[in-house]
Amino acid sequence: MLSVICESPGVLRREDREPPHRAEGEVLLRVSRVGICGTDMHIYSGNQPYLQYPRVMGHELSAIVAEADANAHVVPGDAVYVMPYLSCGSCIACRQGKTNCCVNIKVLGVHRDGALTEFLSVPAQFVHKAEGVTLDQAAMLEFLAIGAHAVRRADVSAGQRVLVVGAGPIGMAAMLFANLRGGQVTCLDTREDRLAFCREHVGVSAVQIGPNDVDELAAMTGGEFFDVVFDATGNINAMNRGFQFIAHGGKYVLISIVPGEVTFSDPEFHKREATLLGSRNATAEDFETVLEAMRAGRIPDKALNTHRMSLSDVPTEFPKLMEPGQTVVKALVEC
Repeated sequence: MLSVICESPGVLRREDREPPHRAEGEVLLRVSRVGICGTDMHIYSGNQPYLQYPRVMGHELSAIVAEADANAHVVPGDAVYVMPYLSCGSCIACRQGKTNCCVNIKVLGVHRDGALTEFLSVPAQFVHKAEGVTLDQAAMLEFLAIGAHAVRRADVSAGQRVLVVGAGPIGMAAMLFANLRGGQVTCLDTREDRLAFCREHVGVSAVQIGPNDVDELAAMTGGEFFDVVFDATGNINAMNRGFQFIAHGGKYVLISIVPGEVTFSDPEFHKREATLLGSRNATAEDFETVLEAMRAGRIPDKALNTHRMSLSDVPTEFPKLMEPGQTVVKALVEC
């Protein structure tokens, strides 16, 4: 079977491998679609803190069941999606239902080889039927679930002022689900093309980062700034800067992860009695939230899917996604 391997930062190659052996309790999947996300780009550029090379990337996927146990909840031919965070079920996080931050977590495409391959064998409990959605849509559930999880963590409510810093796919996901909860959402980013996309397809206000952005955001909020601020930039400077946008009594949610230290002024943070939250991955509840929204037609999935490529073309096409001026939002790989 064909697999694409990130050998080291900046190096992708095709490799012919034997199909995986399906162990008891696992489901053998014929991978259909794989979404390319920021994590994959960080792996390619050498900025993913949890990964060892070489690695088959890919954790956003839809597939068709090829083999399963006789008593499994899925059967050959079923269209499925995968929750790629393989949790242990017994650690302190899992016992609280926070499988998304399992102490022993193994994320497909990060801690173990992922979906940029033709066949993949996964423990059955992480495989779910993709009912009422297409294979394209099913491959987009994961990044949307990350945004939905962050919004749930922040407990966004109707009428709250929400600022999302970073107009990449994860930031857009947070915007969408904050909108669905009735938040008054504003996006902050450096790129006018991304901001225009968010205005048109996500339905939010948008401000471009620049010399006057703080004044513009202050004017929009009567000087009070934002009840909830999300960072989805993956940029340490932006993460540090975001503290100044929190309203008194507000929340700051870090969806991004970077290999560095976040720093802030304690007096400025303390006087606001602000709440700082991390948001990692997503849970089954978040995937269900996304599925319901997708089935109801509330997600502009066709607009979000801006690029496509075949599995065999990944080594040549993937680097192009990272070139300056690229307009990619979500690229899907057809396997």
